[in-house]
Amino acid sequence: MGHNLFTKQTIRDINVKDKTVLLRADYNVPLTKTDGKIADDYRIQQSLPTVKYLLDQGAKVVICSHLGRPAGPGDSANSLVPVAQRLSNLLHAEVLFAPDCVGEQAQQTVAQLKQGQVALLENLRFHPEEEKNDPEFARQLASLADVFVQDGFGVVHRAHASTEGVTHYLPSVAGFLLEKEVDTITGVMEDPKRPLMTVVGGAKIADKIEILHRFIKIADFVAIGGAMANTFLKAHGLDVAASLYDKEELGVASDIMHEAEQEAKKRKFVFYIPQDGVVATKVDKTAPTRIVDWSAHVIADIESYPKRAAHSTAQVEAHEMILDIGPFTGAFIAGAIQNMQTVVWNGTMGVAEVDGLQGPVGPFAHGTDLVMEAMLGQFGNKPFSVVGGGDTTAYVQSRKLTTAFDHVSTGGGASLELMGGRKLPGVEALVDKGSTK
Repeated sequence: MGHNLFTKQTIRDINVKDKTVLLRADYNVPLTKTDGKIADDYRIQQSLPTVKYLLDQGAKVVICSHLGRPAGPGDSANSLVPVAQRLSNLLHAEVLFAPDCVGEQAQQTVAQLKQGQVALLENLRFHPEEEKNDPEFARQLASLADVFVQDGFGVVHRAHASTEGVTHYLPSVAGFLLEKEVDTITGVMEDPKRPLMTVVGGAKIADKIEILHRFIKIADFVAIGGAMANTFLKAHGLDVAASLYDKEELGVASDIMHEAEQEAKKRKFVFYIPQDGVVATKVDKTAPTRIVDWSAHVIADIESYPKRAAHSTAQVEAHEMILDIGPFTGAFIAGAIQNMQTVVWNGTMGVAEVDGLQGPVGPFAHGTDLVMEAMLGQFGNKPFSVVGGGDTTAYVQSRKLTTAFDHVSTGGGASLELMGGRKLPGVEALVDKGSTK
């Protein structure tokens, strides 16, 4: 997997000495609900190679980003002030902060910058013009600098003023994070080391239809988990009782299973939906759980022996919900991972965000944890691992395992669209390699 899959110019292709660079980063970091502190700075850390390179090359660096979905200007809960402080700690250097991203205050802050210094502008989304891709707003942003560098992979699937609009007014190239993200994700889709497996979870099939179709064509093994699996199980004929599933998507689930069946006739291919699950009557860390074994029947038979397993062990009761994959399913997926060279993981296997009483792994996170351990080589084989999707990344971050995987994507929607084969407007807008303009 060489670096030839990224087709745009990067900061290596331009001279930034003594220039002011407008850098679009993705500092949309999770904040703690109680005190508004940064809960995880992975996205800030991932931007550092680009920031440091630009500073080393003698540029003045002006960073713009959004945070959250602010109600309007001055929504202090979505201010980037804490990000400026964390960035300053990580760079061991002063970071100037501009209380707005355009206008007089932004211009004054940028005017104070010396070569090799950094400024961070306040939240772009304090202005509704950002998401509307307003040309005048984009022009004002661009007027702060000589060159534009796009490094916010998490936002390039949107055509906003700071991703698409600004490229009309400044020479525009990519930063290292954007290059790495696009290169790695395109690489596993177009030229993976095989066998290739994808583990797809999360709640909605709708978000994952494109990647499911694509992986059925290119992967050797597709495993399904999360609330999304409930819709497949329901379409397959299982009574999922009170479980969350998508009525509108039952037809889609049937179509996908049919498509997978046809593919398996042509070549060695496995499409796997859960055979057992962890159920409870409510989503709560104190809720008692039980295992329902609807197709493997292994666990129930062993637990009840010498008696015959009761009918209920194979059936989700009326008031119960499937909240995680069961141990048989988890072990089956973990076993399959032992034969893989590349695993792409998108979406947790259950309601992984519920805290545990007895340790870090919550009652509905055992499936996710088991699959994750397999990916990290706990049982022998360690495949090349690519992790995408907001809930998945959040879980990996909560377990402090971000650096254990080969690639943890900083973009949920952007990584899905790229895997689905879509063009990303914020990448398309950059200057092509070999172009002289």
